[in-house]
This record gives sequence, structure tokens and C-alpha cells, in this order.
Amino acid sequence: MPTRKAQQRRAAHQARDRQTDKDTLSIEICARLIARPEYRTASTAMWYIGCKSEVGTLAALRSELAGRKRIAIPYCTVDEHGRRKLGLWHLEDLSELTPGTWNIPEPPQSRRGEAEKEVPPAELDVIVVPGVAFDRNGGRLGNGAGYYDRLLAEVREDAVLFGVCFESQLLDRIETEPHDVPMDFVATEKGLYAGKGRRAAR
Repeated sequence: MPTRKAQQRRAAHQARDRQTDKDTLSIEICARLIARPEYRTASTAMWYIGCKSEVGTLAALRSELAGRKRIAIPYCTVDEHGRRKLGLWHLEDLSELTPGTWNIPEPPQSRRGEAEKEVPPAELDVIVVPGVAFDRNGGRLGNGAGYYDRLLAEVREDAVLFGVCFESQLLDRIETEPHDVPMDFVATEKGLYAGKGRRAAR
């Protein structure tokens, strides 16, 4: 029998796949978080580049690359023990990227490890986080690979986490586990929900 988490993941995937007007709504969602003071005052912001039916970020990313913030994007790699992890790349122009894991644009293998391009997790002020589903309290359900769980365990406690999703991906309550890191905010096309996680505990 599928677990409750697996059932939630399947239902949210279906809702996201059926979502209409994804491009327009994605622009609205990104604009909502960019307008927040927590984002505007940040020096280093991590964005993801969406794939499949995720909230799209490319329009916002192009605009942010023209601004003064240092922009980091994640890429899939492994640590010294062969465990899956996200590396962080200082992105200055989209032309730096090539198709990578799951055909998501990533820095080329030949350039990874360049000191001036790698961004330590501790230097992130704001992180824009994708997900399969969220709840209004900041709970997040990912794809199950654990990439973001491991990254978010390394960021500073005062780094602000913005989950982004379509309103159709919101669930009443995400089934979470001890290693799951709650979002500080969840942005949708209809509103911005303040999570009851890390920021509430500080």
C-alpha cells in the first residue's frame, strides 16, 4: 500500500501537471517573493531553474541577473562519500549553462570547482525552493531524492526560505519527517503564507 506521503506526492504531481496558465502564474509568484523585504535586502539569493511542470523561474532569473544581487543556482553532484548533494554555482549569465541532470540547465562539468564560481551554503541569504507540494504552515514535500533536505541543513539559521508553488499544490497538512526543513514563507499566485517553522522558532 502506498504511504500517506506517496499518496500526497502523487496527488500534488497530478494537480501541478493539470495547472493552466503556468507561465503567467509563475511570473506572479516570483514577483510576489521578489517584492518582500526579506528578499530585497538579501545580498546572495539562490534560485532554481524549473523543469517539467514546476513554477517557472527563468523570466525572474533574467531580471535578477541584471541587478546587484549575487545569484546562485543549484546543480546535482555528489559529496566525497558519493552521496547526492546540491552544489551552488554563482550564475552571471544563462549562457554559462548546459543541459544537465533531468535536462535542467547546469554549469558544465569542466568548470565545476572553480573557486570564484562555487558558493558556500553559509553565504546564502535567501533560498527559493521548489516542491511537489506545500502547506500553509511551511511544510514541504519534495521529489524524495533528498537533495534540498541536505542543502537546507547546511544553510544559516537566519537564511530565509521561500517555497514556491501553484495554489493547486497546497495541501492542508504535509506529512513531514524530522529531517524535513520547513519553509519560512510559501508563495503562490494567490498569496504569501508565513510558515510556522524556522523563523517562528527564532
